[in-house]
Amino acid sequence: MKRILKILIPLVLILCAGAYAFLPGAQSLSQQPFAFSKNVAGGYSSMGKNEAMYIRQIITADSAKSRTIMWQSEAAENGALVEYRIKGAEQISSAAATNEQFTDDKITNYLHSVTLTNLTANTKYEYRVGYGDKRSEWHDFATAGKGSFKAIIFPDSQSNDYRGWANLVQAAGKANPDAAFFVNMGDLVDNGEDHTQWRAWFDSVNGLIDRIPVAPLLGNHETYDLNWKVRMPTAYLNLFSLPANGSTERKNQYYSYDYDDVHFVVLNTQMAEMEQFQPGLLAAEIEWFKNDISKTNKKWKVVLMHKDVLTYAFKNRTDRQEGISDIGQAFMPLFDQYGVDVVLTAHLHTYRNRGHIQNFERDASGPLYILTGVAGNVRYPELWADHSLDVTVAPQPETDNYMTLEVSGNTLRLAAFLPDGKQIDSVEIKK
Repeated sequence: MKRILKILIPLVLILCAGAYAFLPGAQSLSQQPFAFSKNVAGGYSSMGKNEAMYIRQIITADSAKSRTIMWQSEAAENGALVEYRIKGAEQISSAAATNEQFTDDKITNYLHSVTLTNLTANTKYEYRVGYGDKRSEWHDFATAGKGSFKAIIFPDSQSNDYRGWANLVQAAGKANPDAAFFVNMGDLVDNGEDHTQWRAWFDSVNGLIDRIPVAPLLGNHETYDLNWKVRMPTAYLNLFSLPANGSTERKNQYYSYDYDDVHFVVLNTQMAEMEQFQPGLLAAEIEWFKNDISKTNKKWKVVLMHKDVLTYAFKNRTDRQEGISDIGQAFMPLFDQYGVDVVLTAHLHTYRNRGHIQNFERDASGPLYILTGVAGNVRYPELWADHSLDVTVAPQPETDNYMTLEVSGNTLRLAAFLPDGKQIDSVEIKK
């Protein structure tokens, strides 16, 4: 009997390990020994790949004390929760998550979200998601501190093939492991109803969005249906649980957040697309902007908006002249009035540093305006003529690019990079 047991016990262990290795979404023991042993010790089994899809962090109004965690699943998960702890600690806290759903492009998505609060500033945490007796692996996050930080800025990622976008994201993340969060400047996808594009977008940011939060912007392409008609941006408004703006009608459309000593304002510039569905959008957003920015006491004020403030003429054509766009006419005087330091825009798929502008003219006392470029594979070579307010233009023909925003003490620095890390522009503001 003893001899039989000596043979059977190792055999059982081998079979158990093999069974685990073939569970959906599971990794080998050699890949994840820590997670496996912890789950077994806690009486949990690992979540399958369809139970913990696109785990992500979302920016909150105050990143020093809170963090939003979201994920998706292909079926309802009653009792969904997030467990978290100071990194390496034994004591685990938990918070109940939502179990909601929306249907778009004939696909039902189950969403789970929770905002962790009362966190300690400048602290490293780890978290996992789960429901019932199932748990994901642990992921890292860190709360904001004081003194300095870096953010990655991605322009439009709209693509017909998201491999280039994936390569850019991963390269930028690798080159900036100290980044605290990342921004995507609108037109995340080419078609806002196409669920395959959203999956491609989330697949591309895997490994980044689970460890640092995203601050997304709504672009015009998020408002298109499969027939390229405008509609409410259903998918975008459900996929990102963003800081409250005081309006249930315009939830997740525009918002603001603080990071260290910077107040960021994220605007919705899709008035042309959404006015028919939400009359009075521009007027309501302007009032919200005035109220929001007048209350901040942060040293720096940065505005993020999808559509650009300038109008560009076409090369070799006379049917369009340079000037100030409708969006620029509406908001630039407000930026002057409320002392905005930096305005970042997108939409035109070209990188242009305009320097400082006030009262629609070159003026060192006005905000710094930068058109952030392009991060997807949709480009417009030889389309735009240079604007008289342009200071720096990306090398032509343009390729993908990303930016970094760094704040340290009295200096705010912006820099633009090609996918290989080559810097193409930089500018500093001191205060």
